Amino acid sequence: MQPPSMYSKEIVNHFRNPRNVGRIRKANGIGKAGNLLCGDLMKLYLNVGLSKKGLKVIKDIKFETFGCIVAISNSSMLTTMVKGRTIEEAAAITKDDLVQKLGKPLPQIKLHCSLLAVDALHEAIYDYYAKAQLPIPEELEKEHQRIQKSLHTIEERHKEFVEFEEKLLKGP
Repeated sequence: MQPPSMYSKEIVNHFRNPRNVGRIRKANGIGKAGNLLCGDLMKLYLNVGLSKKGLKVIKDIKFETFGCIVAISNSSMLTTMVKGRTIEEAAAITKDDLVQKLGKPLPQIKLHCSLLAVDALHEAIYDYYAKAQLPIPEELEKEHQRIQKSLHTIEERHKEFVEFEEKLLKGP
């Protein structure tokens, strides 16, 4: 008999069998979010294309996460939630939507992992809008400013660590 886990079956499943791991070489949206105090760093890549109805949909999405079981599980689950959705539907996903989808309440100390995953998604969508020279929705602009301010503060405090993690994510 296996001891009960403090994590849901969904979290364990997405950790053991993560979906959509990797990079998209010619991504038209890339987002990064991190919390260097806990060591989690997430990078999300997406390709947006047109559906048969002419809507902008996420055709492909991949992630790279340097972090704990919950950080990896959040990244994996989020990619499954947004693949095939319109860009507007994906942008509307919240931390609470992700936590609910993962099941069983997360330990309070791990809730930030869901926020980081959603932040990386919002940054990738923001990057897509900017690269495509499309008007950026006001709410997305506010989110971008908040995320960038947080990243800047963390990066300034921990420059050496940030450089080390960037090298890890770039790979050989």
